[in-house]
Amino acid sequence: MQVRADQLAAHLARGVKPLYTVWGDEPLLAQEAGDAIRAAARAAGCGERQVHTVSGAHFDWSSLLGASQALSLFAQRQLIEIRIPGGKPGKDGSEALQRYCEQLSDDIVTLVQLPRLDRSQQSSAWFGALDAAGVTVRVDPVERKALPQWIAQRLAAQGQRVQGGDEGQRTLAFFADRVEGNLLAAHQEIQKLGLLYPAGELGFEQVEAAVLNVARYDVFKLGEAVLAGQVGRALRMLEGLQAEGEAAVLVHWTLAEDIRALKRVRDAVGAGKPLPMALRENRVWGAKERLFERAVPLLTDNAIAALLEAAQVCDGLVKGLRHPDWPLDAWEALRRLVLMLIEALAAAPAGNGRSRVAAPHLALRA
Repeated sequence: MQVRADQLAAHLARGVKPLYTVWGDEPLLAQEAGDAIRAAARAAGCGERQVHTVSGAHFDWSSLLGASQALSLFAQRQLIEIRIPGGKPGKDGSEALQRYCEQLSDDIVTLVQLPRLDRSQQSSAWFGALDAAGVTVRVDPVERKALPQWIAQRLAAQGQRVQGGDEGQRTLAFFADRVEGNLLAAHQEIQKLGLLYPAGELGFEQVEAAVLNVARYDVFKLGEAVLAGQVGRALRMLEGLQAEGEAAVLVHWTLAEDIRALKRVRDAVGAGKPLPMALRENRVWGAKERLFERAVPLLTDNAIAALLEAAQVCDGLVKGLRHPDWPLDAWEALRRLVLMLIEALAAAPAGNGRSRVAAPHLALRA
């Protein structure tokens, strides 16, 4: 049984089940889900708690199975937590977890905590057993477009709100920009506002004065912002990556890989393949899939060729080489490459002097 993280509180209010599995890569939401389950278990009479952390291949699974069968001398019910930080219990663990699910008891509430799982892990026998025998709670990061509403809901929970209309939306957008990619920091900043100001309406100046710039930028999210044509966000993320000490080579590789993938997908479509098939064959999944569906029809052959040529030049620049028509600074070169890609996707007219560059020092194959 699957339950969304925002549905968990209502679910627990109706009673506690014997088994819960919380998995995902958002630390704040995973922590909150775990805390909610622990509180519900305590309220249901679980006065004793055991924690088993699977730290490697030598974990003693028999001790866990034994603990699930041993009744506590001091409490009517107990809570058993199974933490698997690596997300891979191994062969012995897989078999043990399946047996564990077969012998669940109403006297024990079990909380299994896992990181983000890939498709093969989700389709494994051990995870299938957990999902079938109990309640599964998946915790995902809050996407950028949903972050302002998430912030507004958290403020409302502590009796605060932003102004109505465009001014309030501007305040929420500013807040989201400062905490993007760092939900734990967003939570802390919201709590800070609750300590600094009383319940009621918050103005932009109050939020601006209180909220720190705690964004944690992801190089792969930069590619999504560029493909979506979000100029301001993309440049802000590029500056953030530079400030955080990210390697310029890695940023370039991500952008160049997107350009190469656009070329491959466009060539496949030009050869008669349906766009969905071309995307699958080039391993374009998830959010990137939707962005490629928009981007591929917008690009001309000349635009793709110019982008590949620009990526070749930028490849040399981030590795310490020079080019007479490009900035010497690697991050300025990356900024130009970002703007060129966004401009090409916006179908802007050529003639800005950046659509052609001289031959690169290093080859970058399409």
